[in-house]
Amino acid sequence: MMAETKPTLLSAEEALEIVLRVIQRLPPVTVPLHDALGKVLAEDIRAGDPLPPFPASIKDGYAVVASDGPGEYPVVAEARAGSDGIGVTVTPGTVAYVTTGGPIPDGADAVVQVEDTEQVHVHSHESRRVRILVQTSKGVDIRPVGCDIEKDDGVLISGQRIGAAEIGILATVGRTMVKVYPTPKIGVLSTGDELVEPTTGCLSRGQIRDSNRAMIMAASLQHHCEVSDFGITRDDEEGLEKIIDTVISAGIDILLTSGGVSMGDKDFVKPLLHKKGTVHFSKVWMKPGKPLTFAEINSEPADKMRMRKLFAFGLPGNPVSCLVCFHLFVVPTIRFLAGWADPLPFRVQARLLQPVKTDPVRPEFHSAIVKWELNKGLDNPGFVAESTGHQRSSKILSMKSANALLELPATGSVMPAGTSVSAIIISDISTAAINKTSSSLGPASHIERFRTQELSVAESCDAEFRVAILTVSDTVASGAGPDRSGPRAVSVVTSCSERLGGAKVVSTAVVPDDVSKIKDVLQRWSDIENMDLILTLGGTGFTPRDVTPEATKELIEKETPGLLLVMMQESLKVTPFAMLSRAAAGIRGSTLIINMPGNPNAVAECMEALLPALKHGLKQIKGDKREKHPRHVPHAQAASMDTWEHSYKLASGTGKDSSGCSCCH
Repeated sequence: MMAETKPTLLSAEEALEIVLRVIQRLPPVTVPLHDALGKVLAEDIRAGDPLPPFPASIKDGYAVVASDGPGEYPVVAEARAGSDGIGVTVTPGTVAYVTTGGPIPDGADAVVQVEDTEQVHVHSHESRRVRILVQTSKGVDIRPVGCDIEKDDGVLISGQRIGAAEIGILATVGRTMVKVYPTPKIGVLSTGDELVEPTTGCLSRGQIRDSNRAMIMAASLQHHCEVSDFGITRDDEEGLEKIIDTVISAGIDILLTSGGVSMGDKDFVKPLLHKKGTVHFSKVWMKPGKPLTFAEINSEPADKMRMRKLFAFGLPGNPVSCLVCFHLFVVPTIRFLAGWADPLPFRVQARLLQPVKTDPVRPEFHSAIVKWELNKGLDNPGFVAESTGHQRSSKILSMKSANALLELPATGSVMPAGTSVSAIIISDISTAAINKTSSSLGPASHIERFRTQELSVAESCDAEFRVAILTVSDTVASGAGPDRSGPRAVSVVTSCSERLGGAKVVSTAVVPDDVSKIKDVLQRWSDIENMDLILTLGGTGFTPRDVTPEATKELIEKETPGLLLVMMQESLKVTPFAMLSRAAAGIRGSTLIINMPGNPNAVAECMEALLPALKHGLKQIKGDKREKHPRHVPHAQAASMDTWEHSYKLASGTGKDSSGCSCCH
């Protein structure tokens, strides 16, 4: 086979420059405030009135005349938050009670906080009196009119993305309707005689399930686009043209096709895009993703009110090439159309954790996992990158959990570990975890959101106690927020490994707040994978979606109320809301299941409380006949106390071990 040589082709940077030069921002639309989140402002926002609109108290206390000084004064009025304060006046020698945010009465020029006052006991027929204990000065603990926002202040400018804080600002200035750039409408179409729907059971010879369409639709939805599914079309020129005509008339902004853009005799996508509009390029010098086509088509919507531009990307058929091209070219297009000032992908510099061989001919976008590494004991914390393993354009597994594409030059050499490379971030890096013991060029092993993650058999077998951690959260399972509790629990168990007799976390998973899904994972971990300890995180409170205890109680065979008691006692030291926990704990077969809170700090506190007895209990569950309840006080002393009280004191760490038993310490 002849070596590939570079023809006159565009680089990835040149191709993206063309895309961004051709496309145009979508016309602004006016939407309700609750629909503006994540969009880009298309207008400047000014405040119609000041904030606060009246002098307001910063604290609960008493509005006073500062020059009066300390002393005993009658309380002549009250000015609470929400009241208008009209008719309330403070004169020298009097004070008024005010709450945080309440209007300052006329005549008052300072506020003395409640902590610097004393109530004066008076007879029932006398007016209320208070003793002011400190000297204050004018303006203390008063927010003047407009101190936060002055009337006509510019609070937001066109081009800003609207996040939670911006929603709060818009609400503050009374803007319930706002002009924004809309996110584009995307149509997704797969082409190929070999493709069948993912629902197809038994595949015939030559068939494959269509993964690109589902993948690209999901990726588009992650960028808040409205997505239309145009299904699969065969390698038939007439049929493909009809589908493209349907897309053009449907008011779509971006058409994404996969397949049919290479050099085969039935690759009709490029010829049809030439026929319908202007093809700006059809190949890019990059790996993977060389056969990428970009075209511009004038589309006339059904209402014929305004001529639209349809921007079409003929993505490669191989799934890795397809997804890489989406991140490199389609994402910036989505952002530009939606009004982003800088639509280019976010890049960081990251150090390679293992050697990586570069392609000798084409610049490569190499799938990797990037995270922030503190480098304990070193002075150079920073981003590190681990390859997801052998890269091939058809190998979709190499994209699994990748959050970055490493930009590697075409040198054909091996880049040693520690080399700094540019990394394009393609998804959330906040929860990425890299396996420190992964082998060179081996697949990345890390905790994944939405999937069960297991360690290697060798690692798992080394552990005396195998631990699994289940995060129960609608938010995390849907991708709307990061899993903060799961990684914290892994860290806690790892740090306590020796005290737990060599316990290791060998499996993690995330499920929504759903009884059946929780039970499925717990039952598999208990009955099939024979975990010694399962910790569930979250779902133990009072809300309607908190169902972790219900799922747990349906599975456990023996309850372990002592564990819950100790966790409750520990949590009550931190917050009285701990009493609202409905957590369950118990034994199923040879597995101990414990419901823990969803708060990351609470997980650490509860584990610390359980440690004195947990190793002992796990050994007993495994049937270790030598593990008998140790006597932690002399028999005569023990006889004088209630047996349950004695066990509780030992479990909570308040009892003294005088027997010399070291199994729990």
